[in-house]
Amino acid sequence: MSNNTQQAKQTVFVTGCSSGIGLCIAKKLQHSPFRVIASCRKQEDVDRLNSEGIETILLDLANEKSVEAGAEKLGELTSHRIFGLVNNGAYGQPGAVIDLDREVLRKQFETNVFGTQQLTNLLLPMMLPYQEGRIIQISSILGFICLKFRGAYNASKYALEGLTDTMRLEHAQSGVQFSLIEPGPITSDFRINAYAMFNKHIDTENSVFKASYADVEKRLKESERARFTLPADAVHDAVWHALTHPKAKIRYRVTTPTKIMMILKRLLPDRTMDAFLLANSDK
Repeated sequence: MSNNTQQAKQTVFVTGCSSGIGLCIAKKLQHSPFRVIASCRKQEDVDRLNSEGIETILLDLANEKSVEAGAEKLGELTSHRIFGLVNNGAYGQPGAVIDLDREVLRKQFETNVFGTQQLTNLLLPMMLPYQEGRIIQISSILGFICLKFRGAYNASKYALEGLTDTMRLEHAQSGVQFSLIEPGPITSDFRINAYAMFNKHIDTENSVFKASYADVEKRLKESERARFTLPADAVHDAVWHALTHPKAKIRYRVTTPTKIMMILKRLLPDRTMDAFLLANSDK
């Protein structure tokens, strides 16, 4: 494809595309009217996607300089104009809140919140002069309900939702639309990566939750999909609507559990909701 043809197409930038949801979105957008540019945090993944025909750049959300360099590279590739940003890059840090030291919690926020917001702040000026654009945040069911032993991830997604709701109000007259996508269980490597973080950062032997962690490890290691799990295509479908509909939704609730939990959160008193979550948090 020539540079002129590329620049004529609206560009969508997607983070966290080495596997799972991000890779699915990038591959499907590659065959759409959009020009998709993906990012990965490891050079080997960048090389792999480029070899597969997906335009990909290096960007590590946990590294401030990497985010700056990635945004600068994207600006060079697009003449500093993009239409869409899909903030998908994130990971989950399991463990009871009492077992999360300051550095572990900071690392969770560096990727899921600080890096994501830094990137958004750098790319939003590539939309505002043109009075159009879409900021699409891949949040989670855990962005509006909490489950035990997921505190770091819960907090990061709550923060993402709060920042996004605020930006939507601040830029209400800008022509840029902001959407949150809240998936429940989706087929991906999320559990595999979360289990690695659990083993790396949680001292299970000296925890007051030592006995409970056996169930946590079992859940993270099991290969059987959780009930109501959907393929990553379900998230792409929501992203596509948010990119293409004249009036994108503010929130897209993907998977049956997400839809049910939102209804229960609205209807049930807090203590009743707590009881329900405690009874179902390990399922």
